[in-house]
Amino acid sequence: MYPEYFNNSLKAVEEAREANIAYEPRRMTAEEKEELLASYHPDYKKSEFSVLKVGANKGESVPHELCELLEANARIKPEEIDLGNVAYDTDVLIIGGGGAGASAAIEADNAGAKAMIVTKLRIGDANTMMAEGGIQAADKPNDSPAIHYLDAFGGGHFAAKPELLAKLVCDAPEAILWLNELGVEFDKAPDGTMITTHGGGTSRKRMHAAKDYSGAEIMRTLRDEVLNRGIPVVDFTAAIELILDENGKAAGAVLMNMETKEIMVARAKTVIIATGGAGRMHYQGFPTSNHYGATADGLVLAYRAGAKLLYADTLQYHPTGAAFPQQIFGALVTEKVRSLGAKLVNRDGSVFMHPLETRDVAAASIIRECSDRNEGVDTGSGKAVWLDTPMIEKIGGEGTIEKRIPAMMRMFASYGIDIRKEPILVYPTLHYQNGGIDINVTGMSSCIENLYVAGEAVGGIHGRNRLMGNSLLDIIVFGRAAGKNAAEKSRDVKLGALTLEHITRFDEERKAAGIVTDAVSPKLLPDYRRKK
Repeated sequence: MYPEYFNNSLKAVEEAREANIAYEPRRMTAEEKEELLASYHPDYKKSEFSVLKVGANKGESVPHELCELLEANARIKPEEIDLGNVAYDTDVLIIGGGGAGASAAIEADNAGAKAMIVTKLRIGDANTMMAEGGIQAADKPNDSPAIHYLDAFGGGHFAAKPELLAKLVCDAPEAILWLNELGVEFDKAPDGTMITTHGGGTSRKRMHAAKDYSGAEIMRTLRDEVLNRGIPVVDFTAAIELILDENGKAAGAVLMNMETKEIMVARAKTVIIATGGAGRMHYQGFPTSNHYGATADGLVLAYRAGAKLLYADTLQYHPTGAAFPQQIFGALVTEKVRSLGAKLVNRDGSVFMHPLETRDVAAASIIRECSDRNEGVDTGSGKAVWLDTPMIEKIGGEGTIEKRIPAMMRMFASYGIDIRKEPILVYPTLHYQNGGIDINVTGMSSCIENLYVAGEAVGGIHGRNRLMGNSLLDIIVFGRAAGKNAAEKSRDVKLGALTLEHITRFDEERKAAGIVTDAVSPKLLPDYRRKK
């Protein structure tokens, strides 16, 4: 139950509910959106960004926290690593055990390559598990990849690399089929037709889901497939540096056992970075919906080796993170809640935006409501707005919430809140790394041969904002592509002598730029110890 000081606001929301269900707020114009984003979205706060002094993106702005890691000291000294003492030798080394890494491993194995996954936590401990709402694909008669492309391109502020986005949407229907055949339990009608819904920024119902634990269901299936195939998985072992060969091509990684701190060398003909996002960096002090290991490791590894980043200055703040109770502050409240009919309302019960605006616009609208307009609800630890979940049952009928979003119902029920009868408090939470490593359509880095990237560590697929359902899609489409292409490439690779000279070169560049720091990277895990 909510504390008494919410009663007046709760009463206002309840009294306005019937009228709000019938009310259809207009969508913002392009000009209104741009003005809103420039004024309220965190990506536009220039004071929160630093200019890089070294590396392939020298002169570009990135968040302060990321800049510190990109310009930090390596965790190792090249002269202390015996590159001749090879602990693991494989064709395709996959760094990361989430959906992208697992998809890559399966397809590399299909192609006949010897693949291996190394992950700093366990296979499946990834943002893939945290995804709830669904996965997009234009596979219905009234839809097409072209329409999907237009939705995503516009939603990303027309900044996506066209060839990457085209691959994403064109390969989407086959990705759904692949997952379905692997055993993913998608929501289906009695006749077997997949049930699809709208998401923010979509003009067609193309969101395929497994209730509201779509990512967990997809990850369960991929993990089982990896393990059933006998693909080696090295858990609790982090990649702390890429290894190049004497020709500057990716040739493996230096690994560190997370428990014993033992250092090992993995040699590979091709390398795939699938390390996920950066939510645990808590940019600008925001809470996060991300899993514990989301600390931008792949960006750091690739950047120090000479790779270029794309749009590293843009993050996605999911508009609906749980804002009450404190125990689940920042936890994801899936966009599917809004696609089923719940609307965002302020403390007086007024609808202040269209419920299915794109995520960046929705997040900025909530921030505006809680700041300049002072129409947010005081939770005791900040301001928030209501997401009026009881609307769902009034629109879809009794039992809709338990059937379609059972995980949401259980999460809030644990704290005495029945979302079928009571609205929930939400505020934007750091959710997705829009920017990442620049790749071509094969998945290979634009700067480092034989280095492939898949999943959230990639930049350019979504532009400067991502639509709901396109992240679960990109880990499958580009994870599979990276696995296939890395395996194919590995057949003809002749490795040169292994080297870590790129660390020395980067150190020299840092010294010339006057950078003095005690920071080391990659970060690997967040630090939540109390500071004295």
